[in-house]
Amino acid sequence: AALEEIDRALYRHILTLWDTALIRLARLRISDEVDNGLRYYDLALFDVVPALNAEVRRELRRRWPDAAVLTEPLVRPGTWIGGDRDGNPNVDGEVVTTAANRACETALRHHLTELAALERELSMSERTATISGALKKLADHSGDEDPAHSDEPYRRAVHGIRARLTATAERLLPGVDLPHTVRIPCEPYPHPARLHTDLNIVDASLRAGGAAVIADDRLAHLRSAVEVFGFHLAPLDLRQNSEVHENVVAELLSWAGVTDRYRDLPEDEKVALLTAELRIRRPLTAADAHLSDETAKELGILRAAAEVVRRIGPAAIEHYIISMCTSVSDLLEVEVLLKEVGLLDLDRGYPRSTVQVIPLFETIDDLRGGAATLTAALAVPEFRSLVDGHDGLQEIMLGYSDSNKDGGYLAANWALYRAELDLVDAARTAGIRLRLFHGRGGTVGRGGGPSYDAILAQPPGAVQGSLRLTEQGEVIAAKYREPVLARRNLEALVSATLESSLLDVEGLGKDAPEAYRILDELADLARAAYSRLVHETPGFVEYFTTATPVSEIGALNIGSRPASRKQTKAISDLRAIPWVLSWTQSRVMLPGWYGTGTAVHDWVSGDPDRLATLQDLYRRWPFFRSVLSNMAQVLAKSDLGLAARYSELVDDTELRERVFGSIVDEHARTVVAYEQITGYDSLVADNPALERSLHNRFPYLEPLNHLQVELLRRFRAGEDTDRVRRGIQITMNGLATALRNSG
Repeated sequence: AALEEIDRALYRHILTLWDTALIRLARLRISDEVDNGLRYYDLALFDVVPALNAEVRRELRRRWPDAAVLTEPLVRPGTWIGGDRDGNPNVDGEVVTTAANRACETALRHHLTELAALERELSMSERTATISGALKKLADHSGDEDPAHSDEPYRRAVHGIRARLTATAERLLPGVDLPHTVRIPCEPYPHPARLHTDLNIVDASLRAGGAAVIADDRLAHLRSAVEVFGFHLAPLDLRQNSEVHENVVAELLSWAGVTDRYRDLPEDEKVALLTAELRIRRPLTAADAHLSDETAKELGILRAAAEVVRRIGPAAIEHYIISMCTSVSDLLEVEVLLKEVGLLDLDRGYPRSTVQVIPLFETIDDLRGGAATLTAALAVPEFRSLVDGHDGLQEIMLGYSDSNKDGGYLAANWALYRAELDLVDAARTAGIRLRLFHGRGGTVGRGGGPSYDAILAQPPGAVQGSLRLTEQGEVIAAKYREPVLARRNLEALVSATLESSLLDVEGLGKDAPEAYRILDELADLARAAYSRLVHETPGFVEYFTTATPVSEIGALNIGSRPASRKQTKAISDLRAIPWVLSWTQSRVMLPGWYGTGTAVHDWVSGDPDRLATLQDLYRRWPFFRSVLSNMAQVLAKSDLGLAARYSELVDDTELRERVFGSIVDEHARTVVAYEQITGYDSLVADNPALERSLHNRFPYLEPLNHLQVELLRRFRAGEDTDRVRRGIQITMNGLATALRNSG
């Protein structure tokens, strides 16, 4: 009977999945994305993150009991869903408020649920258990008048904590109905630390009474959860493009009568003007000012952020990221905007803010100039004051997607490594601490690959005990959908961070300068080869938009963003996901390898000693090994026979043969280069698990590719029906699922 019930349950699940649509009929709203992100907390993160933090802290303190290690949680989540409006016109002030409120609601619901369970469990009587004076005081002031609890001080104390947290929830989220509330008159908690203090009183009393085994269970988990998630759950990062900031600041300065020609000023005059504004409290606008839609919207978002910080606390919004940051004025413009809404104030004449402004260096050239930008910014007393206000810590974000789209795979990876080296030196010289934020996507073309290997491949000094990295899209589901997976992936991140901080993982020693020189040359050759195809070949954009399904991706409803930042056909304006996904669908996988083969071929130039040098670097250097390993994974998923079918969608025979011929030739050169350097005779020789997986999956993919090509041909010929559209979308979904890490 039990086996029959299992069979029936399996049948029910299979039938449900069979009749569930594979594609959405409507584009995701940002609120849907917010909710999708939040569900991983209940699925895994509420279980795993506090437990992992507590275990690492416990083990370190057991080994070094006299050292005050890990006074703060080691692992903290963050998000920019609802705060990132770079190229996303759907984000406004209401969205920022909604995202912050939903996060707060998720955190408070978790804490209240755990407190209710804790109140049921802590049934100890004061007639048998030893109770501390602080716990008795907490119980006596709890407001719990239930006679059944008269000799149960732990239950009364926790009941009072629930009541205060209920009052806190009513203050933070008026009108939101949460479970397990206790509504009796009491003061709300002013901040999460006060809740943590009350929980510590319960913990200390249990331990003093010989009940440490009880304290180490649900209570320990809750204490750690409050420490990590507070009332805000995860800080919401704000992000916008530097061009928008310049437009807004220029309009505000004009409205205030400061200058009508801000955009035309040289950089040094911009910096002087902006720093002068940071030394005074006066606003640049008024509530009744008539401003452009863009400026009004940006100020509305920042005012919403300021209200969130005022209501929920500074932990709710800690970072403001500037996309395409290229100068000191790009940084100071955002500080002026923060001042305008009250998120920056003066302290003894110098600016202070709880929100740190973070430059995002994205293109190859911006990565190369990142250290100079940081040095110049730190030379401005007002900016240095802001960094000092964050305990001398400055965070820098590194863009993997746009650097790859700009310069190709090898050039982008090396530009990132070089940028980190330069930034580490600049921070050391300036006497500040540096934290690098790695904007990695799921695909190799967007910085993807095994996270553990990626962290160990960082240059010396780039980790220093902390780093941030992004997990996006399908990668989140793959890594964090259930506790065992989440635990394994977070442990890998923690382990790699500790190793990179404490050990010489680069392993080059005195040979590092020569290795760097070689990679400089390889990267320049690779970038030149990539640019000849992508940026310099006449008709390349036409080939790309015709020989891939990039035009149809916008209808896939995979997110709330448009496919491009602007309504243009320029490659630079295209978002990274459609750029990578298009080449993945057509089985070219170009962003993950193109240019590398030519670089190796031209650098080696038939010299066996040079080839031996690259072979030695592959054996010794984790960075070089990781770059080639990730590239091989992408090449293994490419299929130029299928790619040729997509190229046939291009009517211009000369253009088709010219572009696709370049792709075929470079593909062959790259495979040869990989095998020569590594000594392997296949692309998956070092990854038998991937080899088995591809062997099992690939037979199902070829029909999908052929079907997609035919449907694209029909659709573009005018057969614009729901069946054809949905057929294209279903093939996209199937290929993306099977190829994995597709965009």
